[in-house]
Amino acid sequence: MTQTYKLLTPGPLTTTDSVKREMLVDRCTWDDDYKAVTQKIRRRLLELAQVSEQEYTAVLMQGSGTFGVESVLSSVVGAQDKLLICSNGAYGERQVQICEWNRIPYAHYAEAYDKVPDARKVADLLARDPSITHVAMVHSETTTGILNDIQAVGAAVKAAGRTFIVDAMSSFGGVEIPVADWGIDFLISSANKCIQGVPGFSFILCRRAALLASEGKARSLSLNLLDQWRGMERDGKWRYTSPTHVVLAFSKALEELAEEGGIPARHRRYAANNRLLIERMRQLGFTTYIGPEHQSPIITTFCYPAGVSFRFPEFYQYIKARGYAIYPGKLTERDTFRIGTIGEVYEEDIEKLAAIISDFLRERKGETA
Repeated sequence: MTQTYKLLTPGPLTTTDSVKREMLVDRCTWDDDYKAVTQKIRRRLLELAQVSEQEYTAVLMQGSGTFGVESVLSSVVGAQDKLLICSNGAYGERQVQICEWNRIPYAHYAEAYDKVPDARKVADLLARDPSITHVAMVHSETTTGILNDIQAVGAAVKAAGRTFIVDAMSSFGGVEIPVADWGIDFLISSANKCIQGVPGFSFILCRRAALLASEGKARSLSLNLLDQWRGMERDGKWRYTSPTHVVLAFSKALEELAEEGGIPARHRRYAANNRLLIERMRQLGFTTYIGPEHQSPIITTFCYPAGVSFRFPEFYQYIKARGYAIYPGKLTERDTFRIGTIGEVYEEDIEKLAAIISDFLRERKGETA
């Protein structure tokens, strides 16, 4: 199987050939063996979240991560409830869009993209507005690469007796998240992120009591979280056609996560990739948009170096032709680009990328000399 280039992105990401091979087998959604795979995945996700089956449950939902976020927000925040959205990037702001489309009552606490939402501000907002029933925020905001302090915010939310919803799309599986200890009631992630599967479904870890309390609140048929759970609880059958090949690939990816040493080992690899990347890029004159205290090991935003002029498309094509794909920037006020350090990526890949970028800069300087 030929891989023409590696993805240095926050997902979809580069997977192993063994995960890809799992998708060569066709399975029937009604088959007991296939339904057993779904149930095994659900149990394993709870183990990774460090929670018990008595207190929490896992629901798999067709579609990308945004489908999972919309499923939760549109299913558990009722017409008489109110959601506080804490944002510092495009994916927090997408929650605002979801609320607008679904007519979900909400308030919006927006921080600058290079600042994390402040737990003290959240506590103050909750104290001043008793109509707020739920709080939602992103953990790893890939707009910039910032890692938000969901532990501190979760403590504030729990102290106020509210429900806490976390979009851990690009962090779950690559960063330890003790879900119950951090007061998280609903956590959403996706198959094609740190667990290193392929795109096709999202998953939601739910506190059982909070999920059951959502009875009658869902605004969508296909994204109805409680109904999806009820179907899976019976025998592992998805309500509507499931992405069978993706599910098989994800099951294999979970096995490979365990073989690597679980989340601690994967986090060490990702963090080592990220540290080396930042070091090599700084040697080439690139600075990071996010400071080290909040930089995630998932993806890093870099600012263009002084004295070198280039357009991102030519930079991207130069790197891609030599084996790697990076991400454009998502900021409007300055020129940036992003490089992911998750997936089947190792320090040797970072060294190769740095050499490619060094060659690009040298050629550009030669052209402008």
